[in-house]
Amino acid sequence: MDRFPFPDDLIRAQQQWHDTYRALAAPRPRRATELRRRLLALSVRIQWHSFWSTAAGRTPAARVELRQRTAADRTRVAA
Repeated sequence: MDRFPFPDDLIRAQQQWHDTYRALAAPRPRRATELRRRLLALSVRIQWHSFWSTAAGRTPAARVELRQRTAADRTRVAA
C-alpha cells in the first residue's frame, strides 16, 4: 500500500521528468536544448505542486517515495 496519496498530475509530471532525463542522458541526444528546457519546466512544476503544502506532502519521505515509485514504474515498463 502506498503511504502518500499523490495526485495523478504530480505522478505524471514525475514520470515525464524521468523519461526526459533518460532521453537527455543518452549519448549525443537529439534536441538537447529542448530536453533541458523540458526538464527544467517539469522540475519547477514538481517542486511547486500544491501537494507539497498538504500535511502528507510536508515530509522529505514523500518526495523520496514519489521518485522511487515513478522510477520503479518506468523500470518495469522498460523490462
